[in-house]
Amino acid sequence: MRFLPALGWLRSYERTWLRGDGLAGITLAAYLLPAGLGDASLANLPPQAGLYACLFGGLVFWLFCSSRHTVITVTSAISLLVGASLGEIAGGDLTRFGALAAGTALLMALIAFTAWLVKAGSIINFISESVMTGFKCGVALFLASTQLPKLFGIHGAHGNFWVNSGNFLKHLGETNPAALAVGGVALAVLVLGKIFLKNKPVALFVVVGGIAASGWLSLDARGVKLLGEVPQGLPAFGFPAIGWTDLNELLPLAFACFMLGAVETAAVGRMFIAKHGGRLDANQEFLALAAANLAAGVGCGFPVSGGSSQSLVNEGGGARTPLSGAIAAGIILVVVLFCSHLLAALPQPVLAAVVLVAVAGLINVSALEELWRSDRPEFLVAFAAVVGVLGQGLLRGVMIGAIISLVLLLRRASRPHVAFLGRVAGTLRFSDCERHPKNELIPGVLVFRPEASLLYFNMEHVRDTVAERVRIEVNPPKLVVLDLSASPYVDLHAAHMLAGLAEELAAAGCRLQVVEARAAVRERLRGAGIDAKLGTVNRMTSVSDAVEAYQEQLANSP
Repeated sequence: MRFLPALGWLRSYERTWLRGDGLAGITLAAYLLPAGLGDASLANLPPQAGLYACLFGGLVFWLFCSSRHTVITVTSAISLLVGASLGEIAGGDLTRFGALAAGTALLMALIAFTAWLVKAGSIINFISESVMTGFKCGVALFLASTQLPKLFGIHGAHGNFWVNSGNFLKHLGETNPAALAVGGVALAVLVLGKIFLKNKPVALFVVVGGIAASGWLSLDARGVKLLGEVPQGLPAFGFPAIGWTDLNELLPLAFACFMLGAVETAAVGRMFIAKHGGRLDANQEFLALAAANLAAGVGCGFPVSGGSSQSLVNEGGGARTPLSGAIAAGIILVVVLFCSHLLAALPQPVLAAVVLVAVAGLINVSALEELWRSDRPEFLVAFAAVVGVLGQGLLRGVMIGAIISLVLLLRRASRPHVAFLGRVAGTLRFSDCERHPKNELIPGVLVFRPEASLLYFNMEHVRDTVAERVRIEVNPPKLVVLDLSASPYVDLHAAHMLAGLAEELAAAGCRLQVVEARAAVRERLRGAGIDAKLGTVNRMTSVSDAVEAYQEQLANSP
């Protein structure tokens, strides 16, 4: 049960749950079928690759996942990433392209398995929500530039957003009326379904209707491109035919897919935990991702991850356990074995409409508006991620987003807030004067509290903040009290910089007193032999004690 959570909940499975899981599985399969076809198109792969990825990933994911509603699937962001990154490596060879995509899934499985082994669940927190918001917005815009030509029945380009958009506008006069009419009707039905029939398999009915219209109206004779042959039956299982040199080229792509998949899967799991209770094990989700991508890779698919819209459909369909995902995979298996030939007549404009509507939710306008109103620096970070995707492509856009996240994290960590404290009126407590301007200031005394651990990369900011405040005081203080109650750790470099600050203040006729340091911090300061310079650090003296001792000393002095 430690490695296969399904063994735990299957033992306590109630027969009444089967109806909900069965209905949810049927609904989910109806949603996954067109999504698999559409995302395979985004990845520049044949349609069966999307079906294989959903099928084999779904057959194993439910055994390993810790979230009871998360669904494994192909996603638009990862599909676009694969399609935009492998073209140059494949050199126009479609067979090699498919092998490279499967190899990427296997590498992603290896990365996820390694992350599970080292219990690196916290890694998903290194890409900020602002970066993900911007990245998804950029992906949606890039997607539109690839799918609009198909919707209008014109030739599409293969470049970045600006190249694709320029090509679309240049050839807009070559629009095929039949393609636009079919795609426009499909788009309208899907949008109306999103509004009035939420979490219903509207896309499946649109796909069936498109196939029927193709034969009834002879759309191929009117110049409308069709999906083409979809092989019936299962693929040949095995490792893809790629070399060791290919692995080096695929590794950055696989890592980017893993980061996107890990963040998306964890976000979906947390959403359902917040709604239904329970506990999400991020490390266990890594193992589930590894198993699903291993199955997708050996089954001629491409990378998969948890999908938010598919998981919401699963929950809305009444799923009680991950068994619904296995049922959906079983239905896809039946389609692959017996019905895939029927998909050949699906019009490409209809498929483009399905894809466009499926990823419309990637543009989170409300999140961007909130960032603009409440946090302009974070908005600029999101905007930089958008520009990175549109200008540099998806793979570089992911890397730019990750770098921005790390730089933002390091910047915040290197500039912690240093609170200037005053006494709360009528009490012995001291709090931040910035938040409580009515606090009482003590003549001749300045009290500070760094609100972070003191480390080699942020101590200079703390020291400069304290020294600058002392310097600008009209009446130079005689005592500086440094409250370390909010600093759980002080490294050796920071300890010596504290000693340097004490010497700098002493030269200006001011004494530094450290108070309320935690045990580990006191041991560090004593071990460095500098506690005497900081007022003989102990666990008993508080801010109030230090201030009262100074005032008594001042009153008793001649």
